[in-house]
Amino acid sequence: MADQAGSKNAPAGNAAFCESPQVYDRDASAIASLVDNTKLDVKSPTDVFLSITKSLIAGGVAGGVSRTAVAPLERLKILLQVQNSQNARYKGMFQGLRTIWNTEGVKGFFIGNGVNCARIVPNSAVKFLSYEHAANAILWAYRRETGDSEAELNPVLRLGAGACAGIIAMSATYPMDMIRGRLTVQTKGSESSYNGMLHAARTIVRMEGWQALYKGWLPSVIGVVPYVGLNFAVYESLKDYIVKEEPFGPVPGSELAVLTKLGCGAVAGATGQTVAYPLDVIRRRMQMGGWYTTTINGQKVQVHYNGMLDAFSQTVKKEGFTALYKGLVPNSVKVVPSIALAFVTYEIMKDLMTLEYRITD
Repeated sequence: MADQAGSKNAPAGNAAFCESPQVYDRDASAIASLVDNTKLDVKSPTDVFLSITKSLIAGGVAGGVSRTAVAPLERLKILLQVQNSQNARYKGMFQGLRTIWNTEGVKGFFIGNGVNCARIVPNSAVKFLSYEHAANAILWAYRRETGDSEAELNPVLRLGAGACAGIIAMSATYPMDMIRGRLTVQTKGSESSYNGMLHAARTIVRMEGWQALYKGWLPSVIGVVPYVGLNFAVYESLKDYIVKEEPFGPVPGSELAVLTKLGCGAVAGATGQTVAYPLDVIRRRMQMGGWYTTTINGQKVQVHYNGMLDAFSQTVKKEGFTALYKGLVPNSVKVVPSIALAFVTYEIMKDLMTLEYRITD
């Protein structure tokens, strides 16, 4: 009787639930769909290790080839960033490249490129893998918050995921970037010189302390947010827009042509580096602070900065606002071929290694 009374007094919703198994099945399917769309595929430790290793190799080779191809422009950009406008030795892209050729020969174009390539493997691996995990975590939280299992990342969320990835990757490889900057800037006849990456690291730690390896870290952290964040946000948002809106006509399936992806990458790279470029200039100058001398009014002066704001203040006061964009032209010129070569090389490596996981996607 009690059971019958309980059944009679049960809420209508519960009675409907008990009498309609379809309702339960539908709700269970919705929950399963939400979980399936927000979790990563579970793989064995061996599969995960092989996937990460292949990604490291493919991304490292792609980064090394692309960076080596534009090494002359990369070095000229840094030389333009740190020189003083009152005694400018490099007065533009073509004149600067000729000066390097005449004074240092072919080797001068590739000074500092070895350490630059050496940091590409860990930087690319950490950056892209961090972005993937950050994006998945943000997407999971976003879908859970909205209750929409079909929700996708919007540009703002992609910007956040890219910023997280950039900060992690930059912090992990910053000492190598700092050493690369000094190796790149030293020229024939420099008062201070290093005989290679390891010698530079030992000398810097001995003479300036280990904290010197992180000079300019703060503006780098601030700059990496718009730079890497915009790279990922603009690139993926452009791809989504082209696929969904079809502004240039029908797009077969959901795969874009390589040239279209290159165009998206070029726009993303140009946008990110233009917005963050002044912070890159300040970062380089802080890295060189106290290490190199410049000539002002005929006298050699050793340059020192007491932090990021002081570096900004001194640069603008002595050289004007345009000094914050020194080297922007060669840096912009190298963006398109660098991205193009990175994509093509990665695709070749992916095919050779039958790689399932694609960093660029």
